[in-house]
Amino acid sequence: QVQLVESGGGLVQAGGSLRLSCVGSRSIFSISTMGWYRQAPGKQRELVATTTPRSTTNYADSVKGRFTISRDNAKNTVYLQMNGLKPEDTAVYYCNANVVGLKVDYWGQGTQVTVSS
Repeated sequence: QVQLVESGGGLVQAGGSLRLSCVGSRSIFSISTMGWYRQAPGKQRELVATTTPRSTTNYADSVKGRFTISRDNAKNTVYLQMNGLKPEDTAVYYCNANVVGLKVDYWGQGTQVTVSS
């Protein structure tokens, strides 16, 4: 059974930092593009950042220069370092695993990030 377990969300003031972690199942982690997505109330889920199995990264324009995605394949863990947080970053953040070549997606349960002004 594939599992993605997020942690690290919370409440932070604007300008602050948080680091999200997502531990994935060993069976799929190293062959998956790992990503972070977020969904704010009343809005659609949107891409935040992704990292391929070889650690090529991609970011949404809204977070470039502030967020950094990284992965540790030995620990089956993907991270999202979020600096310079803004109130508009408030959302539930979801970890995603997209198994390369199989078009199969897995999702975590989400972790709440709230940024106060």
